[in-house]
Amino acid sequence: MQRTEAELAQVLHTGPFHLALRTAFSVRGLPLQRVQHHLAHRGVKVGVTSLSYWQQGARRPQRAESLRAVKALEEVLELPGNSLLRLLGAEDARAGAERPAARSYRSLMEASGAVERLLGALESPADGGLESPADGGLHTVGHQERVRIGSGRELRRRDSQHVVRAHRDGIDRYLAVYRGDPGSDPARVVVAARENCRTGRVRWDREAGVLVAELLFDTRLRAGETYLFGYGFDDGTGGPCGEYVRGFSFGGGQYVLQVHFDEYALPVRCRRFAQASVGAPRGGRTDLTLTGRHRTVHLVEQGVRPGLVGIDWDWE
Repeated sequence: MQRTEAELAQVLHTGPFHLALRTAFSVRGLPLQRVQHHLAHRGVKVGVTSLSYWQQGARRPQRAESLRAVKALEEVLELPGNSLLRLLGAEDARAGAERPAARSYRSLMEASGAVERLLGALESPADGGLESPADGGLHTVGHQERVRIGSGRELRRRDSQHVVRAHRDGIDRYLAVYRGDPGSDPARVVVAARENCRTGRVRWDREAGVLVAELLFDTRLRAGETYLFGYGFDDGTGGPCGEYVRGFSFGGGQYVLQVHFDEYALPVRCRRFAQASVGAPRGGRTDLTLTGRHRTVHLVEQGVRPGLVGIDWDWE
């Protein structure tokens, strides 16, 4: 549908960036291939696919060369100077204000070096973002985990139902980190995409007992949008398990953890605990009562803080 100059002026004032760009293309009547040609004439190289993603909101121009292309687009489309760049800056500022403060992943896990290498192999930075590993442009709104302990006192299975919010456009995946107990073989751990996602690339470090799995969403998220998905890890390869710990690089959101014990492997005592970082003293200890029929204990954190929280137990 052909847009009008009045509509273009309005959306250049209100945003968002992708809608303003799409409207400008429509008003000027320029196909993307023609826009690409005009940019190339100005010494700016940008693909038709990138232009398409930008106008759809699937991706945002962020790198220096992309911002240079946006500046050139203002000239090609005969728009007021900095009108598109201003929209990008305003959206980045809003996303930064909405994004919770992050804790470095190094403070959350002893095997952080192995995790960083695995995340690097999947082309993701290793500071900030996902509630347990890297900044994938997401932070947790709500997370419910169920951990099952087998008859040999081993961790048999971990299931997660996760609600996340994007703090930038174009997010379509989550990187989940799993670290088994001593003796666990990550090569034999099964990654299960259970709801609203599918398994992508999986990498592991056998010596560190760490696995990183890519979970692909069914859609691309825009900044501010939420997404619910479920996934899990089937293990059973490690030795006796005496605790389950979850690390949070972002604060905020609700976290629920339930541990279920096999009828032939019941602990004598269970406790909730919290830590500011790996190696810090454990505080906030609270005894938890094992339910008789269902053999479970749980904790609920209404607003998690950056750091670690978990449940440990005694077998004897």
